[in-house]
Amino acid sequence: MRVAVPLEQCWHEVPGGTALTSIDLARALDARPDIEVVGVAARHRTSPESPFVPTVPVRHLPFPRLLLYEAWHGIRYPHVESATGPVDVLHVLGGAIAASDAPMVVTIHDLAFRHHPSMFTRHGLRFFNRALDLTRRYARRVLVPSQATLEDCVRAGIPSDRLRLVPWGCTVSTVTDADIAAARSRFGLERDYVVVVGTLEPRKNLTGLLAAWRLLDRDDLDLVVVGPSGWGDVTDSSGVPPNVTMTGFVDVLVRDALYAGAVASAYPSLFEGFGLPVLESMALGCPVVTSVGTSTEELVAGGAGVAVDPTDPAAIAAGIASLVDDAPFRESTARAGQDRAAGYTWEQAARLTVEAYQEVV
Repeated sequence: MRVAVPLEQCWHEVPGGTALTSIDLARALDARPDIEVVGVAARHRTSPESPFVPTVPVRHLPFPRLLLYEAWHGIRYPHVESATGPVDVLHVLGGAIAASDAPMVVTIHDLAFRHHPSMFTRHGLRFFNRALDLTRRYARRVLVPSQATLEDCVRAGIPSDRLRLVPWGCTVSTVTDADIAAARSRFGLERDYVVVVGTLEPRKNLTGLLAAWRLLDRDDLDLVVVGPSGWGDVTDSSGVPPNVTMTGFVDVLVRDALYAGAVASAYPSLFEGFGLPVLESMALGCPVVTSVGTSTEELVAGGAGVAVDPTDPAAIAAGIASLVDDAPFRESTARAGQDRAAGYTWEQAARLTVEAYQEVV
């Protein structure tokens, strides 16, 4: 079966988790003997920067991104086949809803724009609402990474018989003691620290986390914020406390070494469709504090992590303290998290995805 997968998100200014999960799923699908994956993208003169380089062949349409997206959403042109040749399935992995003669499968990562419209631009809201409308109209199957997102899609008018739950996998590095020591040395981390990983944007709730950090008021502990700048103001007027290190973007091995060396991680996001940083933290044995009321609560259920109210800085602070100050609880939570994360693989995601393909072909 030949499958076209648009991968234009790899060239976005802030590719984020959408691009990384698309790359990992495309790789796992292409590794199967029954699937050939061909990527599709707009016109580009250069490849994306690491780690956002696709691992499957990519065919380019003759339009720049903005024109291509407007054409796909406006006049349903050009069809991906003009670059790929005939395909059996078009699988849209988020972003613009491409056009094709083949049956369409769409992955919806989240519907955050419906819950927090003030965090999106006017153009962004128009784009995502149009994508949702086209998904309702054309997608034969809609894949979602969490039960929370599945229920959100039903509320958004997607028939439940078209929805399939396909949890994401987790890809992390093998981290050595030397890797951890190098990461600590690079950022001057001599004390215990809590790590938070993700693109810095308003719904990741760095403002709430920093408010919780001030309530903790610990002089024996650092907070390490890892990730590229995204958009919007992510801190309040109080600024960043002195025992907070902002690393900016780091490569995957450094990120994973920072996870592995941390006493805990914090991810009190206001809204998530899955929450890949939570799963990555768990996989590396770093116990996590995350949010109730969104998809990450599913990941840490049953003692695999600590879930708190992300709108309450005191609750976030208490969740962090429960892991930092109670070693037996921290260790049992870390073990439970690793056991849970081991069940999330890209091979399983690929298998469930192919089942959806077979339903529409």
